Amino acid sequence: MSYKEVEALDIAFLRGVCGEENVLAGDAISVDYSRDEMTPEDMRCMPDVLVKAASTSQVSEILKYANERRIPVTPRGQGTGLVMGAVAIHRGIMLDLTRMNKILELDEDNMTLVVEPGVLIMEVRAFAEEHGLYYPPMPGEKSASIGGNVSTNAGGMTAVKYGVTRDYVRGLEVVIPGGEVIEIEGKVAKNSSGYSLKNLIIGSEGTLAVVTKIVLRLVALPKRTVSLLVPFSDPVTAIKTVPRIMKDKVLPVAVEFMEGDVIKAAEEYLGKKFPDHSAEAYLLLSFDGATKEQVQRDYEVVAQLCLASGAADVFISDTQERQDAIWSARGAFLEGIKASTTEMDECDVVVPISKIAEFLKRKVELEKKNGLRIRSFAHAGDGNLHVYILKDAIDEKAWKVKLGAIMQSLYDKARELGGQVSGEHGIGFMKKSYLAESAGPVAIELMRGIKKVFDPNNILNPGKVI
Repeated sequence: MSYKEVEALDIAFLRGVCGEENVLAGDAISVDYSRDEMTPEDMRCMPDVLVKAASTSQVSEILKYANERRIPVTPRGQGTGLVMGAVAIHRGIMLDLTRMNKILELDEDNMTLVVEPGVLIMEVRAFAEEHGLYYPPMPGEKSASIGGNVSTNAGGMTAVKYGVTRDYVRGLEVVIPGGEVIEIEGKVAKNSSGYSLKNLIIGSEGTLAVVTKIVLRLVALPKRTVSLLVPFSDPVTAIKTVPRIMKDKVLPVAVEFMEGDVIKAAEEYLGKKFPDHSAEAYLLLSFDGATKEQVQRDYEVVAQLCLASGAADVFISDTQERQDAIWSARGAFLEGIKASTTEMDECDVVVPISKIAEFLKRKVELEKKNGLRIRSFAHAGDGNLHVYILKDAIDEKAWKVKLGAIMQSLYDKARELGGQVSGEHGIGFMKKSYLAESAGPVAIELMRGIKKVFDPNNILNPGKVI
């Protein structure tokens, strides 16, 4: 589809809507807006105009204008994505939502929090905890915006017990490409009233509508949290322990898998030492509850299970200082790996928990076959693996060939094991071909039909997902 080029008249209109200082064009736009966290150098794209909207009414005017003139619009939050979901591959208008960063309402009776899309995840969690409440989803990137998390249905480290972003969105205010503002659901706890438009938009990566307000569900703040750091002599033994944990009567908050090399990269990046260096692989488990006694009962059961399954030891982290040391390293895995190489790409697959070990065997085989470093860690409790292929000093031509072959093999293996292309980072632009293979032609055609109903002129984040 062809699009209208942005002209001086269009920029003047946008400045009339949002103010001169909030509309930038040409060289005035920072190069940061040409990429996300992992956009390759040769795939970066600058928008023609950057618009920093501050209200739903401004978003509505911008979309209506762009839709009438067939100008592409790319919504963007903090730009922390990994699949070029917020990169303006068709140029046009980049709609920056970071100014829409207000916490609008806390309803303690209904345990809901109403926020704008630009509020950061760490701000949502901190605000809820100040009031004795808890927003459970905890992606590794806490400086991401809540709007971005809704757009990708982000999961994170607490998904084993608490679920993912979709489980905590009660309602949405959205603007569809024609400029109409729609309020979908709200504070109600359940709904069987027609098709779930809310759940269509969650995870749609800004291709169906622009989210301008979110009603979040909160839960009671746990009184006590304890973590276990469990070293294993090898990754396979560690991973094979996970299904045994999940079948037990005790459900941890988090079950994270970490390889020794990834921990070293995080240590170097942070300039801090990890609490233990004795093993090739670790499980990191977290437990929470209402009382110290309840949490202790839970973690002791799992600790004994780990030891019986081949763990070398179990380290209990029951102080805030110890927990911060472990979880800060866990939160730095991506940045640590990224800092250790010249370029990398990521495979964010999810497979059945019982198949994680088999998938990791494929990773090891590919690493040996191709002579490239491949690093991985996992939200093992829900089967979501993050696998990073590192370029290091290999020349560009060989890199492209080997990367393509490795990625294809990893996605083929995930599909063979009954898995999916993305567990939480989305499809964006980079993973479209793998989604097409995984979902199949009928499902892709249904998705295209949904896109056409919402966005008949294909102006909203075009070229993404499908």
